[in-house]
Amino acid sequence: MNKRNNPIVIQNSTFKLNNSSFSGFLSSEIAPAPPESCLFHVIPVPYEKTVSYGTGTAAGPSAILNSSQQLELFDGESIPARYGIYTHAPVNCKGKAETALKRITDAVSNVLDLKKIPVLLGGEHTISVGAFRAVSAHFKDFGIVQFDAHADLRDTYHKTALSHACVMHRALDMDIPIYQIGIRSLSWEEHLLREERHIGHLDASAIGMAQVPDMILPDEFSKNIYITFDVDGLDPSIMPATGTPEPGGLNWHQAIAALASVLRGRHVIGLDVVELAPIPGMHAPDYTVARLIYNLFGMIGRQDRG
Repeated sequence: MNKRNNPIVIQNSTFKLNNSSFSGFLSSEIAPAPPESCLFHVIPVPYEKTVSYGTGTAAGPSAILNSSQQLELFDGESIPARYGIYTHAPVNCKGKAETALKRITDAVSNVLDLKKIPVLLGGEHTISVGAFRAVSAHFKDFGIVQFDAHADLRDTYHKTALSHACVMHRALDMDIPIYQIGIRSLSWEEHLLREERHIGHLDASAIGMAQVPDMILPDEFSKNIYITFDVDGLDPSIMPATGTPEPGGLNWHQAIAALASVLRGRHVIGLDVVELAPIPGMHAPDYTVARLIYNLFGMIGRQDRG
């Protein structure tokens, strides 16, 4: 691809952590800017401690950032980079789970203190717990919109409560309302918990049988939302690079339509994209995730800032 040198705004650096290279999101196209001027703050989180099938999510942030270098600035409707993108150094994920989660919470809190939008790149889904803690300390009223193949509502999994399979149960423990989109795999106990707690959901089967509704979230759902997007919510035909792929997921246009729907009338206060496990030599899934994130930047920016 012949890329044009068309500087906009970004923190343009390369970081090293655990022998992995991290470039700033879209730093091939856009020039440095101070964090205070950037709406989106990208936080790489190469955390992997509890994956239970396929592995490799620790390499997800690097793959996303590297693939972002191939993006066009124009997303089809606007140039999302004009809202500003600042890429932080990766979070140090060494040590015990609670130690790493504290570092994640601190990183997200620092961004929220600037009144900007934290964008976490995982890593396994457990990283979201650190973000939830930070957002809870800054916002009294917000809800979580979860895109996922799995409910992630187990109380414990493999003898730990800090597992990728338990992340949404931890949100419920914090009394945060959640809405689930794309689910197609859950245990009987998770099914019962969804009914008991009246957890709103639009499962993959419902999306597959009909169009994505213009308004997914109920009127009473909070106007402030945090989006957690597990890439296995996408169908394995476009997202094979994930630890536990499930058939019958969202295609590209369904995912974009669902994101657009949940954004209507809402204000995004943070987001994460998790569970990419890159496959060596297969670039398409990595690029798909980078494009998803950049398109989401555009949707958020056009809604909030015009």
